[in-house]
Amino acid sequence: MKSLTPRAVTAALLLLAAILAALLLWRGRPAPLGGEALDDPKPLPALALLNERGQPTTLATSDGRLRLVFYGFVRCPDVCPATLASLKNSYAALTPAQQQKVQVQFITVDPEHDTPAMVRDYLARFDPAFTGLTGKAAAIDEAARQMFVANVKPLPAQDHSAHTGGQQGSGADNAQAAGASAAQAARLHGDQVSVVDGQGRFVRMYGNAAVIDGTLDRDLPGLIRQYAN
Repeated sequence: MKSLTPRAVTAALLLLAAILAALLLWRGRPAPLGGEALDDPKPLPALALLNERGQPTTLATSDGRLRLVFYGFVRCPDVCPATLASLKNSYAALTPAQQQKVQVQFITVDPEHDTPAMVRDYLARFDPAFTGLTGKAAAIDEAARQMFVANVKPLPAQDHSAHTGGQQGSGADNAQAAGASAAQAARLHGDQVSVVDGQGRFVRMYGNAAVIDGTLDRDLPGLIRQYAN
């Protein structure tokens, strides 16, 4: 049997090293991002709104941070607090450096009731770093439309199951504890978390299930790398 030359041995070792390096690189790749990406980033319009401090701002205003935008309302008895609690946990799990690149932003779909002070006090129950937007109803409705969020004013209480993902009776059962009547609890709205990049462009969305099951939590470091300035 012919023995290998030193040159052949070296070549074989180099090939093996290259294969091992490729395998390690492949295993080290982050998992693909979840949620649903828009085909093209969508610049948000400069709709006039108020922040939770009562200061004028717009939907398009951006400071370079990644924004996680959730539409809800203060008197929502179930989905809104559950989603905000999940976002609280996701934000708390980030490093301080990562937190500086993320803005969790709540936009009320009930501006007739949710004043800036109410929004500020509500968000403080979850994390004082969270920000909020309110404003005139027409501007809120247009903001929701631009971000593919439904916003339907109160319907009969039994219809609230459409908002809660089929949890029968949850809206009526929890309305009193949340400070809302059954009719108020029946307000329907989209429950996704929208991702807005550091340039103020709507780029991706996560359905409520992907928020609650930890998909967004898993993706958040990658979203920061990809979308924050």
